[in-house]
Amino acid sequence: MPSIATRLIPAWLRQYQLSALPTDVIAGVVVGVLVIPQSLGYAVLAGLPPVYGLYAAIVPVAVYAWLGSSNVQAVGPAAVTAIMTASALHPYADKGAEQYVLMAALLALMMGSILWLAGQLKLGWIMQFISRGVSAGFISGAAVLIFISQLKYLTGIPIAGNGLIGYLSSMQMYASQLHTLTLLIGMTAFTLMVMNRYGSTWVWQSWLSASYAKWAERLFPLILLTIAIVLSISLHWATSGVATIGSVPQGLPSFTTPYLPDFDEALNLLPTAGLMALIAFVSSSSVASTYARMRGEIFDANRELTGLGLANIAGGFFQSFPIAGGFSRTAINVDSGAKTPLASLVTVLVMIAALIAFGYMLAPLPYAILGATIMAAIIGLIDMATLKSAWYRDRLDAVSFIAAFGGVLIFGLNTGLVIGLMVSFASLIWQSSKPHVAIVGQLAGTGHFRNINRHDVVTFHNLLMLRIDESLFFGNSESVHRHVVQATRQYPEANEIILIMSAVNHIDLTGQEMLISLNQELLNQNKQLSFSFIKGPVMDIIEHTPVITDLSGRVYLSTMDAVNDLKDRMDTR
Repeated sequence: MPSIATRLIPAWLRQYQLSALPTDVIAGVVVGVLVIPQSLGYAVLAGLPPVYGLYAAIVPVAVYAWLGSSNVQAVGPAAVTAIMTASALHPYADKGAEQYVLMAALLALMMGSILWLAGQLKLGWIMQFISRGVSAGFISGAAVLIFISQLKYLTGIPIAGNGLIGYLSSMQMYASQLHTLTLLIGMTAFTLMVMNRYGSTWVWQSWLSASYAKWAERLFPLILLTIAIVLSISLHWATSGVATIGSVPQGLPSFTTPYLPDFDEALNLLPTAGLMALIAFVSSSSVASTYARMRGEIFDANRELTGLGLANIAGGFFQSFPIAGGFSRTAINVDSGAKTPLASLVTVLVMIAALIAFGYMLAPLPYAILGATIMAAIIGLIDMATLKSAWYRDRLDAVSFIAAFGGVLIFGLNTGLVIGLMVSFASLIWQSSKPHVAIVGQLAGTGHFRNINRHDVVTFHNLLMLRIDESLFFGNSESVHRHVVQATRQYPEANEIILIMSAVNHIDLTGQEMLISLNQELLNQNKQLSFSFIKGPVMDIIEHTPVITDLSGRVYLSTMDAVNDLKDRMDTR
């Protein structure tokens, strides 16, 4: 039985090598400094005061570093969870900042509880059911909504809504409230951010070495933020009508008992908390598993669920909002030399220092700068490359992408994700309902059997061999039955029908009933049905059922055995 120390102290810390300490410290400091503007912006995106972005980067990050599955993943406020928080809590926007903050922490607690429970139930496999098309379409649609939602900070126009139509309608309605100076500040910052992010080759690399150019690109948002604060103070932007952050609470996030909602409130938030848990897990596990493969480490999806869940639960008690793993901050963490989760603990110390020593310096910062930062960063999440690739390689995945993308823009995040998932599952069912059933023949001089339409093969006048390339279940049994019947009509002289089951991994009750019925139909036509290459787990299911006990032919270990036993050796074609 493991000792208490073994259970409480993570393996990475028990096995820590001091040689990794310098690079971990450097990586932690770099990530902490660079993600301050991003954290502030994501809090604003979630509808919270900017300081809550720093709160969300302290306790949850420390808990994940201690318990999470990845040695290098950097978790914290993320774009998608932030906008889903804003969307879920939109009805509370007019009930005061205090109530809104409590509801955001409650949402983190609910989402974390769902993730933790899923981890205990070993549901890590669920990420396999979110197709690439759905996840890319959802994130791309959310990115467009995030981009548009930030226009209120760049223009001063109080736009709001859950979907594209709502945002555009409110923008048109309140267009007269456009603030020219705010627009000038925001557009200038946005242009500079885009140039920095997407024009690094000629902005930085034209006069700096590759390594210096990389750091110049990463430090630029922080430099711009500092310049904006200096200009805001010297030019008195706040008195000119430019919205600024204002007073920032001093000190660390305090322990707060979670708000206890009534039943209706909890019921309204539960679907959103579930969808956020799903999205947070998929995005975080994608990043963590990618870096685990790159580093030759083992990724445990269930441990990821547990670690991410406990991080959000802890955040719910310390004024956080839902957090997830982020690709950009993880990439910075790895590139800066992080070896273990100690780097994330150093990042937490940087955030604490920022709150204690420098929080007051953020007061003059214009919201337009934070909006521009988010807008420039979010462009990269609009993944049209995946849509283009899917359109040429897998149209059904492309349809799922379009469904999720369009659903998010028109109906909002939650409904859009559900639409994408439904289309994806419908596509999966549609594909499974049309299984490939091939008529095969023998490659001359070998024991291999291939599709007669693709290869030059030998066939036998009295044998009809069909390979079923799909498991048999209620959704495709009728289609398989139809394929077999059509083939027997196409080759009426064949009186031995062999079904090759090498690709069949399961046969449900409907599939079994179809095979029983097919056997009887063929028997009525003086034809025998035989099986070859039935896998062990499948045979375990059907061995003592009429599928086998009433079979007119035999079950052969291999197709070659069936052919040797049943073919007319004197008449081939």
